[in-house]
This record gives sequence, C-alpha cells and structure tokens, in this order.
Amino acid sequence: MALAADEVRVAITGELLSAPRGTAAPTTAVSVLDPLFLGHGYVSEDGVTENWDDSVDNIIAWQNATTVRAARTESTLTIACTLIQTRGSNLELFYPGSQVEANGGEWKIDVKPATSDPRAFVLNVVDGAEIIRLYVGNGELTERGEVPYQSGEAVMYPVTITAYPDDNGNLMTKFSNSAAWGEDIGS
Repeated sequence: MALAADEVRVAITGELLSAPRGTAAPTTAVSVLDPLFLGHGYVSEDGVTENWDDSVDNIIAWQNATTVRAARTESTLTIACTLIQTRGSNLELFYPGSQVEANGGEWKIDVKPATSDPRAFVLNVVDGAEIIRLYVGNGELTERGEVPYQSGEAVMYPVTITAYPDDNGNLMTKFSNSAAWGEDIGS
C-alpha cells in the first residue's frame, strides 16, 4: 500500500550554508561539509522555500484549435528565506560585493552597488534522523527584500538565491538518508 505516514517529512530544523563556487561538493546527506561552507544561522519561522518557475508554451493545432503539445521554454529554480541573524556572513550575502571589516575594535561594512557573487549553497533539512540535503553548486543572490528596523521584531534579511547549471548541467542535487526514497524505485 502506498499510504505510509512514516514517509511524511516535516522540516523541523536545518541550516542554509554557502561557500565560494568550486568548493568541494557534498557526496551524501550526512557527509561532512568542506570547512569553507559557512552557516547563515537562524531563518525566520516561514522556513525556506524551493520554488520552480516554469514557462510552457502550448502548441495549438490548426484543426480543432486543440493543444497538441507543450514546449517548456524556461525553468528557473530559486531558494528563498529570511535570515534573522545579523552576522558577517549574512551581511556579505545580502550586500554582494561588500565585505565586513574590522574598524578599531568594532566592525563595519561599506555597502557598494551589488556585484555578481556566485557561490555554492547547501540546505540541510532535518526531521529527526531523516535528512534531506539540497546542494546548489552554482547559485547567487538575485533578490533582496526590505530590512525592517522596528521595536519587537528581529532585523531580517529576505534573500532569494537563483540556481544556475553547474559544470555537470545540474541546477541542484538532492541527497537523503531516508530509505523511503528508494521504496518504489527498482534497483
């Protein structure tokens, strides 16, 4: 029977990390990541969203004005979340091309116009012992939201990362240690 409640996953916790593009990729859901991957800390209660934006053009036959085929013309993968920790790695992600620097016992960031900052990204999604790991080998920040500064609210950094094909043509690789991934797939 295909109804298996123990195959329902809940993203109880996890972490978004990034590293320079070309950093060694993970090989499994639980493999130790290259130390160049830096964690971006807490994400807002809305979690992280994997989004696919596909465009499909219908091909209409002259006879009967009927759709006879569809052609996919665009497919874009984005990962979006709101970071709520104010730390150097988050500021440098949010302000691409700018760097946090020491400033006489304090810190500063001179915010420059955004530049291209391609990176590798990992998202670990944890549900007890079950882990799903998303790996984007070639992605970059393509959208930033408003940063609120208000009483009673966390300072938030809404980010959207767009995945581009890596050297193997992959937008993303997903890993899982869940046996359910192979349940109904022939070996």
